Amino acid sequence: MLSREDNERLTRVGPGTPMGELMRRYWVPVVFSHQIPKPDCPPVRAKLLGENLVAFRDTSGKPGLVAEACPHRLASLFYGRNEEGGLRCVYHGIKFDRDGNCMDVPCIAPGTTTETQINAIKRQMRINAYPCEERGGVVFAYMGPPELKPAFPDLEWVRVDDDQRYATRHIQECNWLQGLEGGFDATHLTFLHGGAAEPSRKFVPSLYEVVPTDFGFVVGTARDLGGPVFHWNINVMLMPFHKIISSVPHAAHMWMPIDDENTMLYSIDFKPEGSGPFTEEELERSRAYNGIHTENIPGTDHAVRNKSNDYMIDRELQASGESFTGMKGLGIQDCGIQESMGPVVNRQGEHLLVGDTAIVKIRDLLLKTLRDMEDGKPLPGLDPRTHRVRSTRYEAPKDTPFKFDRASIDA
Repeated sequence: MLSREDNERLTRVGPGTPMGELMRRYWVPVVFSHQIPKPDCPPVRAKLLGENLVAFRDTSGKPGLVAEACPHRLASLFYGRNEEGGLRCVYHGIKFDRDGNCMDVPCIAPGTTTETQINAIKRQMRINAYPCEERGGVVFAYMGPPELKPAFPDLEWVRVDDDQRYATRHIQECNWLQGLEGGFDATHLTFLHGGAAEPSRKFVPSLYEVVPTDFGFVVGTARDLGGPVFHWNINVMLMPFHKIISSVPHAAHMWMPIDDENTMLYSIDFKPEGSGPFTEEELERSRAYNGIHTENIPGTDHAVRNKSNDYMIDRELQASGESFTGMKGLGIQDCGIQESMGPVVNRQGEHLLVGDTAIVKIRDLLLKTLRDMEDGKPLPGLDPRTHRVRSTRYEAPKDTPFKFDRASIDA
């Protein structure tokens, strides 16, 4: 059981909250590159960590992320004109570049104000803007203190060629922590994904291990299928909300908080560097929405199967045994059950079991990281090299202890 105070610390993500400030110390996903496909294309809304923003690509082709509200009369820059190196508010024509600088105030008539006064007004009109990096088909931003900005993490899935990566995203109507915890809950694979999971997942794990690392943590779960070995499944959590999944093909999740009660879940299938492009056969499951990806309402980030229609649950399919839930796709099954807990679950009402060992340790690690940040101590996962990791599966004799050796990873 998590105390009310600790639950608040872990779940609230707006400006000034402990978890919100922690997440701002890392690079966070904003939009897919294809959502701002060319210079001077229309801007798009991007709400991150409770902050209303707009993303755009300026005339030079570089992405920008700025506050949505024009500082003059607080009109939305989503309706702005993206032209000649900046975003111009259509209310009074005031223009801003991707660094948040006010470039032009044409609503002040010539001759009524001195150049010195105009420059002072421009300085006052500066808006919040966050530096962006474009990697792996995603625009990322750093929203923390400029002097603490880390180098971009060396993630494998952003380095591979475009034809070795398949990525989608959708909105979950619940807090980010419900998504993260669900992602590292190994026991649910046997039940929630029953009928869809591979045969080894039909066995409830016998051992649970969580090991803190210099990038986040490693979660190991062992299943006893009979015989002399355990079947180990090793998943990696990269700070602050990134999972590398031990699947075939390799996969990743990012649970990016929109606000306290909504999360943008990015889901990525990828092939390792040097392994060649995806074939149509390899992508068939993903494109049929049977895996981690969801079918979305065209032109939106909302899944076709969603809370408003009870995820189109098929009770006959559920009763047949072919599916434990009657919901189509691993992603919808996860989303449905996580949203069913409510927008921000009250963890004081939980009754945890031995299979929740990893969940307890994950919460402890996140709380420790918050304390370290508040004490000015180094944070995990800020060195780009720490993200050069993969999840894996293997078999080992039952008397072999679980061990994670950072030294085994190339520096």
